[in-house]
Amino acid sequence: MRKLAIGTLIGLAAASIGAATPADAAAQPRLDRLVKLKDIRRHQKDLQTIATYNGGTRAAGEPGFEVSTKYVVKQLEKAGYRPTVQDFPFDYYKQKSPAVFDRPGGTKYVYGTDYATLDFSGSGDVTATATAVDPAGAGVGSGCEAADFAGFPKGNIALVKRGGCNFSVKAGNAQNAGAAAIAIYNDGASPDRMGPVEGTASTPWQIPVIGPTYQLGTDLVQAASSGTLTLHIKTDTFSEQRTAHNVIAETKRGRADNVVVLGAHLDSVTTGPGINDNGSGTATILTIAEQINKLGKGIKNKVRFAFWGAEEEGLLGSEYYVAHLTAAEKARIALNLNFDMLGSPNGVRGVYDGDDSQGAGTNPPAGSGAIEKVFLDYYGGRKLATSPSEFNGRSDYGPFIENGIPAGGLDSGAEGIKTEAEAKTYGGQAGVAYDPCYHQACDTYTNNNSTILDQLADGAAHAAQVFAGSTLPVNGNRVAAPKTARAHVQHAPAGRALS
Repeated sequence: MRKLAIGTLIGLAAASIGAATPADAAAQPRLDRLVKLKDIRRHQKDLQTIATYNGGTRAAGEPGFEVSTKYVVKQLEKAGYRPTVQDFPFDYYKQKSPAVFDRPGGTKYVYGTDYATLDFSGSGDVTATATAVDPAGAGVGSGCEAADFAGFPKGNIALVKRGGCNFSVKAGNAQNAGAAAIAIYNDGASPDRMGPVEGTASTPWQIPVIGPTYQLGTDLVQAASSGTLTLHIKTDTFSEQRTAHNVIAETKRGRADNVVVLGAHLDSVTTGPGINDNGSGTATILTIAEQINKLGKGIKNKVRFAFWGAEEEGLLGSEYYVAHLTAAEKARIALNLNFDMLGSPNGVRGVYDGDDSQGAGTNPPAGSGAIEKVFLDYYGGRKLATSPSEFNGRSDYGPFIENGIPAGGLDSGAEGIKTEAEAKTYGGQAGVAYDPCYHQACDTYTNNNSTILDQLADGAAHAAQVFAGSTLPVNGNRVAAPKTARAHVQHAPAGRALS
């Protein structure tokens, strides 16, 4: 990575949180210099090759994911780790062919432009009358309560507006009410919630579940309320239970009772190789793992690297991992750093909003704001602007903050739309998604912004080094480890929108 103009940045950051004196820190290697873009891109290229030769995808349950898991294990072993592979069951889902959506004898809607299929949609071929369900979203939200479906005509297609609860709740209420299919249209709440709804209904359903755009959904509701609206929906999907994996490895040095967890999800969606989402995060923390041991005695706290499986199915790998930690094991985790999409072609330098200044409502655990500040101070020292990323729990840090573990991280943006102000700050094109290939087949090795990836990887490496030295402002833990604390604990306890 490029050398910084501020040569004492690491030392000052470490000294400010009690990790080392400036003199001590100055003698240590700089992890943000050891972690190089060329090595990250090499790992991404290897992941692309794996996908190319395995059906174009690295989705959990597919051969490309199995080979990706083996690749990470071998790279970690080569770097001197003893990684553990943690298996867990999950509901595998695949869309066998694109869904069909039209008005019989009339308009035929375009898949991917006018609508999408939600993960875990059932299969079916339905032609029926459409009924709008609480389009005003009274109470919790449209379709979020069983009472919303009171009097719903069995066999009809439910038109439900996004928002208020998870897609799975809406799908479950519709199926229980006797709906033959459900169309969950976007809510237009922000520029990135205008297009087709792409997400997961979390568990397999018997009925088709599709997601029209905000405009199409609004038009259909209006048509349904003014007269009889007949719609045709056809889906062709497959689901069964399969096994996915988390890969866990940690440094030999450092305190085992004050662990820093760096995480990134290893899987892609079924439609593409996922080299930005999330080959970029995977490659970054893998490269950090390869270089961090050069810090030597600068590693006061163990750093644990976690490569999560089945994130795209609903954070399943990280949820399984955290759920199978004992209370004592949870207490030994100081914090979680999460890196999910770091090279978006039209991206930004996003820092997770750990102090909740944006009011996402997740009530971040104490210490999350301190993690955010470490990133902000780093980029401030480099005179690089950042943007707050909503701390909404949509990636693998979610299960950690739900269990009171402080978290933070970086991202470059996904399906959100770049603003004029952001385009002025970062370059790129306003009015276009941060990653136009998000969850698509074109998320390949070339779907990348090397400048953004380089800078975000710098920040990830910097934070890893700071917290490997001390977590004082995060959890109040300052006491240094004994010099002989080198025992290795081989530990294996036990990114689709949900709403």
